[in-house]
Amino acid sequence: MTPFPALRRAARPMRMLAALALVAFGLGMATTAVAGGTDAERLRFRQAYASAQQGGDAWRAQATGLEGYVLFPYLEAASLEHDLRTLDRARVDAYLARYPGLIPAADLRRDFLGELARRKDWTTFAAMYQPGLGDSLSCFALQGRLSRNEPLVFERDLADLWKKASLPNACDPVIAAAHDQGLLTPDRLWSRIQIAADAGKGGTVSSLAPWLPPEDAIAAQRIGQALNDPGAALAGAASWPDTPRHRQAVTLALQRMARKQSTAADTAWRNLEPRFRLTEQQKGAIENALALFHATDFDDSALQRLATLPPGAQTDATREWRVRVALARQDWAAAMTALDALAPSQKDDGEWRYFRALVLAKLGKQTEATAMYRSVAQEATYFGFLAADRVDTSYAICPVGMATDETREAALLSDPGLDRAFELYAVGLQKLARREWSAALAGRDADTQRLAADLAFRKGWYDRAVFGLSSGEALRLYEQRFPLARQDGVVEQASQAGIEAPWAYAIIRAESAWMSDARSGADARGLMQLLPSTAALVAQRNGLAWAGGESLYEPTTNIVLGTRYLAQMAARYNGAPWLASAAYNAGPNKVDQWVGARGTLEPDLFVASIPYKETREYVARVMAFAVIYDWRLNGNALPIASRMTSFGSAYALPAPGAVRKPVSCPAPAVATPAPPSAPAVLEPAPAEATSAPAAQEPQR
Repeated sequence: MTPFPALRRAARPMRMLAALALVAFGLGMATTAVAGGTDAERLRFRQAYASAQQGGDAWRAQATGLEGYVLFPYLEAASLEHDLRTLDRARVDAYLARYPGLIPAADLRRDFLGELARRKDWTTFAAMYQPGLGDSLSCFALQGRLSRNEPLVFERDLADLWKKASLPNACDPVIAAAHDQGLLTPDRLWSRIQIAADAGKGGTVSSLAPWLPPEDAIAAQRIGQALNDPGAALAGAASWPDTPRHRQAVTLALQRMARKQSTAADTAWRNLEPRFRLTEQQKGAIENALALFHATDFDDSALQRLATLPPGAQTDATREWRVRVALARQDWAAAMTALDALAPSQKDDGEWRYFRALVLAKLGKQTEATAMYRSVAQEATYFGFLAADRVDTSYAICPVGMATDETREAALLSDPGLDRAFELYAVGLQKLARREWSAALAGRDADTQRLAADLAFRKGWYDRAVFGLSSGEALRLYEQRFPLARQDGVVEQASQAGIEAPWAYAIIRAESAWMSDARSGADARGLMQLLPSTAALVAQRNGLAWAGGESLYEPTTNIVLGTRYLAQMAARYNGAPWLASAAYNAGPNKVDQWVGARGTLEPDLFVASIPYKETREYVARVMAFAVIYDWRLNGNALPIASRMTSFGSAYALPAPGAVRKPVSCPAPAVATPAPPSAPAVLEPAPAEATSAPAAQEPQR
């Protein structure tokens, strides 16, 4: 693996010239080109790009000689984007004509159309508009039509928009005009209200309700209230009429209240059930929500509620939580009954096969338990590693290599889109690089995508390998999927912080998948996803320099502060990496609450009882990743159980020469093959996509 230390430094498009120049200076240290450009071209591009982002034409002098450089079109685009408020169509058209099909050209067209809409220049807008540029521009196009006194036609202009639960503000004038033209019939209004209600968009429901006939409007407003303020809705529901729409509102309010305050929802349900003739489906939805959220609170009634749910009210979530509650109570007979009640697809999952083995052992059925443990132990997952420790067998990690194909590699490297992607990554414009990458590989076959991911890995662009090698046989490409990236100082900084390097690597892999410019909705930044406020406190506590939130996109800075914060979390929990990982994800206050309630459980049972699905899976991923990184660093791995110390026990860092478990590649068992979903425990949801939470499970 060829290191590219400077190329991993994140540079966000709107950073100041000084920051860009500093990282550009670092780029000069690289001796091997990542894509088609030279180090000198990249340095000059970054300097010119910083100028272009300030607008005007000063960048042109700095870009002399770069006209043939693959990223040259991004320079003029940056300047034009800055000067958007003063642009005329001629300059935009000239750019679009020079660079048709390029991403910056598409961005410029879209952004200039938005500016034309702001100016109310509907004539130029109509001349430049192209369909398919998003809901905002679609609605601006309709605003332009309205400005010319052209009537709206519902099926042509609004039918597709009407199917969406929420729309941007640009659509408000269009919807108002449609109402004024008499296009929003009660049936159409109720159709969209139902779509919005199903999606939990109470604001949309409330905005449409006033346009309904008076009696219908009241019912719609109550549906909106049920979604927005379920407590207030339930407080007034005793005086509501027993109509189908009001039954829907009551059902939604009770489901929402169960999520917030399950006991209050119980009381409301007892009072309202005799008043409303709810359908069996509605009753089942309410009972499901009440049972599930009593379960996540581990109430005394939780197990009974889950066990007595009617079959039609059960879901995968309630069936799983029946097992979790029984395990937390250490009621092994109830746990086995709950395991037997799982759906067939759930029974095949590695988690429930592991816990079936554990329960069998607790019930004295050791032979059956051992056979089940051995089956699960053939999987390179959190539960596979736990099972291997239970029966004292080696870890089943079966790495494969990737064959080289120089001809195909050369063809890929000559692809203009991938060339731009690699160059954008090389100059630190990672978000733009990922867009070019996705566009270049869209529709390509799986072999080509894997080859491209491997190329990216070899050039230091690790997150492309993590996301591109995430299914099938590619899951066994451990070198690419679990990069060591020694140049970022993980091993050294972990040692100085007093924590294990495999654990630090695992946190990075789980938090950002090696996207050094990652930024969460909560403003956590960089490889280890630190909040600027947290990082500032960590720096102060450890006497480290602090250069502000933007410095967290610098990998070395992020790792220095992230490893110290990990050490701080570990110290809070007797050094236990597994509890510190839970605190890193959910916050120490939540973990302290869980420990106070269920701190007598064995670690694997405690993790299974964590109320947040996100945190449960996070701890499992990190602990499994730590095993894999330990193996990658040392050839074998410490037992996963050694990092999952019991409550009250102190965790000690492994001494030099510590005995590690062997890793082997056993032949797969024919009788109980690993389920297709087994590796998913190890794999985070891609940071570039939004993954839906499991049905009704509480999230952070």
